[in-house]
Amino acid sequence: MTNTLPIAPWRMFTVEVRAVRRLSPSFVRVTFTGPDLDRFADNGYDQRIKLALPLPGQRGVYLPQGPDWYAQWRALPEHRRNPIRTYTARAVRPYLSELDVDLVLHGDGGPATRWARRVRLGDEIAILGPDAEYGGDHGGVEFRPPSTGCLLLAGDETAVPAIGGICERLPLHAQGRVLLEVPAAEDVLPLVTPPGVEVTWLPRGTDPHGSRLVGAVAAAAGELLSGAGSPATQPVDDVDVDREILWEVPDVIPTAPLYAWLAGEAGVIRTLRRHLVAERGLDRRAVAFMGYWRHGRATPV
Repeated sequence: MTNTLPIAPWRMFTVEVRAVRRLSPSFVRVTFTGPDLDRFADNGYDQRIKLALPLPGQRGVYLPQGPDWYAQWRALPEHRRNPIRTYTARAVRPYLSELDVDLVLHGDGGPATRWARRVRLGDEIAILGPDAEYGGDHGGVEFRPPSTGCLLLAGDETAVPAIGGICERLPLHAQGRVLLEVPAAEDVLPLVTPPGVEVTWLPRGTDPHGSRLVGAVAAAAGELLSGAGSPATQPVDDVDVDREILWEVPDVIPTAPLYAWLAGEAGVIRTLRRHLVAERGLDRRAVAFMGYWRHGRATPV
């Protein structure tokens, strides 16, 4: 009898670049293809994936193999360790063996930005993503809204791909606000949303991160919660975003007048979390907040 290994929720896909499209000054869309991308699960919403990028001078990616590949990768010396970064699956077309990923062109010169600025058709990378042949929950989707109440989706440019994917899967009866802070007015992108979801773009220009988003979220929360009475405020832990990852997603969503999904620069998201929970009194189980990155600190894998 032949022993077969059980199918895992995630698998490594070896892919190459099929197309590159500059969406705006800050966004580029890379379309990948590969012989087994028909097995990539199309879960939609904010499905996280990991991109393993080539080292300088490489055209492909060479990762350790086997179930303990990550531990082997961590044990490699830095100059031999392919950079791995977390992104969102923006669109999945299994019938074409295609996957779209939208990348933000930061000015920090990190490995993902450097790769995105130089990417060419045929370049190879590896993507860790959900396997469609797995029958359970893959994980990596943090948008878990209740069936009732309004939505408040907010973030900076790093959250735009995830919020775009969420909006496309919302039911037609959904109500709420989408607030997106981006570097420039030219970074405003078309989003598909239900009629009851209002989208506001907040170009910040040369102002600091969060300078547009914090006030806009406070104003929107005030309007969306205006008829909800005066719930008691709640204490929140003041996470040290320079030492810890700010990431809290409730598993069970209570009946609440508002469900908030917040992602972006960790210091800004910490401020928004404090406002919604400690000042507005929104049930913390109705707030998903994720520090995608921290200003001045390398992005964790």
